[in-house]
Amino acid sequence: MKIALIGTGFVGSAVLDELLGRGHRVTVLARHPEKLEPREGLSVVAADAQVAAQVAAAVQGHDAVISAYNPGWTVPDIHDQFLAGSLAILEGVRASGVRRVLVVGGAGSLFVAPGVQLVDTPEFPAEWKQGALAARELLTRMRQEQELEWTFLSPAIMLEPGPRTGRYRSGTESPLMNGDQPGRISVADLAVALVDELEAPQHVRARFTVAEELPA
Repeated sequence: MKIALIGTGFVGSAVLDELLGRGHRVTVLARHPEKLEPREGLSVVAADAQVAAQVAAAVQGHDAVISAYNPGWTVPDIHDQFLAGSLAILEGVRASGVRRVLVVGGAGSLFVAPGVQLVDTPEFPAEWKQGALAARELLTRMRQEQELEWTFLSPAIMLEPGPRTGRYRSGTESPLMNGDQPGRISVADLAVALVDELEAPQHVRARFTVAEELPA
């Protein structure tokens, strides 16, 4: 497939590796295209994810768009930037005529008890909270989406560097646990799950979550 990818940070770079490894043609939208090394199957276009018109022009003609957009955890106004950029991406995709869009969000909006989301618990780390609140708001907005065939992927609570095993387990609205400990997943296996959903959709207009397989 011909895929447009927004975001090449911790998650996005793993998604890019997975897409190219499976033979997809990938167009990366980047503010600084010169920072990406040439690779077979990869095209890079200069575009600002926070400008819907630039997104629309860059993604037109693609089979799907994947957003791993994050303005950066150290940005002081990460909540506003994350939400504004993510909504601009959706607006741009809508205007482009592309219908399939997959978004990597956070674990903060997963429900740890009836009516209680992880981001609202006292234990949730303060340094991640504003980004997690923005991702929750984005999911709320996406659930009202009428045009796009969207999917929102929440990683396990513990998202880490690590090897690609190609195996994972899936859930929907609650965090996957490992006994009484939070579930974990490597960023490489998160990318596997995302590209699996791209190739064989199971969660259209829905959110899902993934974690590593438990030992037998």
